[in-house]
Amino acid sequence: MRIGALAARAGVSVRSLRYYEEQKLLVSTRSPSGQRHFADDDIARVVLIQRLYAAGLSSRTIADLLPCVDAPGAESADAALERMAQERERLSEHITDLVRTREALDAVMATARTCREGPRR
Repeated sequence: MRIGALAARAGVSVRSLRYYEEQKLLVSTRSPSGQRHFADDDIARVVLIQRLYAAGLSSRTIADLLPCVDAPGAESADAALERMAQERERLSEHITDLVRTREALDAVMATARTCREGPRR
């Protein structure tokens, strides 16, 4: 499929796909006229890349992890697993921080509601 079709089916911009290709996260073949062509499997890959970006991983980290996705059990699996464990720990810490922030916000909101209601008689 061409780049526009992949973008539409994966829910991303064409510009994002070009960036992923530039970062070596995604690979296309070229037609004789130079148009990019992608496989159907690339939809799932783009969705995975988007999720990893949304989780805060950098393109460099994603590039380090993708060989393990592409060929489980490859020589790079140990390094990729270590990197994934580090990223998982970072995400867990971030989730803990977000929960604390939400709890603090809940407390401020409760105080604001009490103030808005005014003194009770």
